Amino acid sequence: MDDDPEPRLRVGSVPYLVGRPLDAGLERVPGLVLRRAIPAELVADLRSGALDVALVSSIELFRRPGYRWIGGLGVLGDGPVSSVQLFLRRPPAELERVALDPASRTSAVLARIVLAQAHGVRPEFVEVEPGADPREATADAWLRIGDAALRERLSEPDLESLDPSLEWKRLTGLPFPFAAWIVRPGIDLAPWLAHFRASRDLGRREAGSFADRAAEGLGLSRDDCRHYLLEECRFDADDRMAQALVRFRDLAAAIGQCEPDLTPTAIA
Repeated sequence: MDDDPEPRLRVGSVPYLVGRPLDAGLERVPGLVLRRAIPAELVADLRSGALDVALVSSIELFRRPGYRWIGGLGVLGDGPVSSVQLFLRRPPAELERVALDPASRTSAVLARIVLAQAHGVRPEFVEVEPGADPREATADAWLRIGDAALRERLSEPDLESLDPSLEWKRLTGLPFPFAAWIVRPGIDLAPWLAHFRASRDLGRREAGSFADRAAEGLGLSRDDCRHYLLEECRFDADDRMAQALVRFRDLAAAIGQCEPDLTPTAIA
């Protein structure tokens, strides 16, 4: 007979470097099972009930009713973010077709918003098949996210690209909320909140070490990885995140990418 207790909280997070400052401290919490997967898979598992909580694309907050999110924590960009890039074969205002990374959810919507709002263009967006390389698609640009985007951006500096996070900052004056700890309906998170905040605190202390360890696997310099994780990315969500989420919802709803009237509650 298996004496192991049933998992009490099933948590999902992204497999990218950017997730480590928020999730590394959860790996040894008794009763908590942590699994990492690409954002699109995490969204599917959160919807199906296979996960209780996930560090997942913020757009999901506005696509289904009943979600909550853990206040004070998130993944934000307050300017350039090298791990979300729209690589260009033509100037932004001339784009007709954009290939999307199949892992992406929030970044795909962000790209639509900034191209429409800042460049006056609404190209066709085509999601490539899972496992396919959007760079190989017949398109004027390709959207890449995560460590692959970070590597492509930093190892091929001659590639022309548009930084959606920077464009958002210029457009709104707000940070961009890439991801939040989203909690599905019916989950009592009160007994676990302290663990999520403690994990963030550990991440603050160890972020440099996370970057150093990732650098070798990515084929990048430690300095580049440290600059990305310590300077470009933000993990403390202040009042501006709530403002940014509402602005993101409104702009996304205006182009038919989410529901216009959902305002999920932040868990304090």
